Amino acid sequence: MSGVGETPEPADGSSPKAEGASAPTSVVVDDARSRKILGPAWSGAAHFAEMLAQEGELRGLIGPRELPRLWTRHVLNSAAVAPYLPATGSLADVGSGAGLPGIILALMRPDLDVHLIEPMERRIAWLAEVCDELDLDNVTLHQVRAEELHGRLTVSAVTARAVAALDKLARITMPLVRPGGILLAQKGQRATEEIEAAGAVLRKLGAKTTVLHEVDLLDDGDITRVVEVRK
Repeated sequence: MSGVGETPEPADGSSPKAEGASAPTSVVVDDARSRKILGPAWSGAAHFAEMLAQEGELRGLIGPRELPRLWTRHVLNSAAVAPYLPATGSLADVGSGAGLPGIILALMRPDLDVHLIEPMERRIAWLAEVCDELDLDNVTLHQVRAEELHGRLTVSAVTARAVAALDKLARITMPLVRPGGILLAQKGQRATEEIEAAGAVLRKLGAKTTVLHEVDLLDDGDITRVVEVRK
């Protein structure tokens, strides 16, 4: 995904600065629900969240308003697609940005070969630091636009969060999905309308079925919508 509510880049191309901002003591919520959602990945996810809280705003990866809700809205929310990932194989996260959901999924599924696709150099530099800090040896970074990997990379599953409307997203991602594989797109309240609008494009790109999953991770009525497109 693109940076989460990110700070616009200065005109001179330097890293964005957060004037007078300081990271909260901790953004991590250590409760039974979080540990159940993330499983053995909880510790790594907590470390990643603290890294984002400390450096994310300064590096233009997240906006200041996102810090108080970083854990629930972004870290835990990234786990919404995890139940729909394949049992084995490979995963590509398109538009990885700050690492949501790609880093979280790589932590949750160390058995998968995970490809993080992100064209911006500063974001790739961040993702490389995160992978090194968290000892993620199942991750490969690609500093390219996803379209540049068409015909060069195919995977069992592709994930995308806050990248583009489904019809446009399908054109970007479906060529990366191998036959029998899936696209998992996290969507907002207009997910149903996006599915209807993208129907012809999806069929043209080889989609066999499209299913909308409504996930209430925290049992609080806050629904995360995951569009599953099977090829």
